[in-house]
Amino acid sequence: PRFVHLRLHSEYSVSDGIVRLDQAVSRAAADGMPALALTDLANLFGLVKFYGAARAAGVKPIIGADCWLQNPGDRDKPVRMLLLCASRAGYLRLCDLLSRGWLRNQYRARAELARAWLEEGTDGLIALSGAAAGDVGQALAAGNTEAAERLARGWAELFPGRYYVELQRAGLPQGEALVGRSVALAGRLALPVVATHPIQFLERDDFKAHEARVCIAQGYVLGDNR
Repeated sequence: PRFVHLRLHSEYSVSDGIVRLDQAVSRAAADGMPALALTDLANLFGLVKFYGAARAAGVKPIIGADCWLQNPGDRDKPVRMLLLCASRAGYLRLCDLLSRGWLRNQYRARAELARAWLEEGTDGLIALSGAAAGDVGQALAAGNTEAAERLARGWAELFPGRYYVELQRAGLPQGEALVGRSVALAGRLALPVVATHPIQFLERDDFKAHEARVCIAQGYVLGDNR
C-alpha cells in the first residue's frame, strides 16, 4: 500500500504553513501518491484551487480541516481534531461548523468548535484524534489513561465507525511513548488507528522560512528561545 498524507497545512493556514498548493500536488504526484488531503487550520480557503490542481494531476483530493475544539474548562487551552469529508454531506457539515466557529465562537483569533455542535450530527465526517494536540493524546501524555479512554469512547460514539486514533512520529519529545500508549488504547477499545505526519513545508531547507512565518504570527523574534 502507498502512503497518503492526511495532514497538510498550506500557505492558507497563514500562521504555520508555507506550502504552495501547486507544489504540494506536484510533489504528491511525483511520489506516486494516489491521493492527498488538504487540512488547513480552521479554514477551507484553498479548497477550490487544491481540488482543481489535484484532479488535473491525477491525484484524488481529500478535503478536511485541522479544527480547534473549545475547552470549556480553560478557553486558553483548546484541543485539536482533524476532520475529513467523506461525502458532500460531510463537506457541507464542515462548512457549517467552521462558519459558526468564525462567526459565533472566536477566542484569541481562533475559530473554535463547540462539542455541542458535533452532537447535532457528524454524518459524512471522519474524525482523527489530533495526536499529541488532541484531548485523548494530552490525557495519555499526562498518564491519565482513564480520562483518555472516556474521551475516546465519547468521540467514537459521536463518529460511529469514523473515529481514528492518530499516530505521529514527528520527532516530538515523548513521541514514541505516546505512540505506544495510543496503540494500546486503540487495542483496548477496538478503535482503528491512522498514521499521519504534520506537513508545514516541503524541503528541509524550508524550515527557516517556516520558522520565520511562525514567529511573525506569534510575535516572537527568531533569536527567542521560546
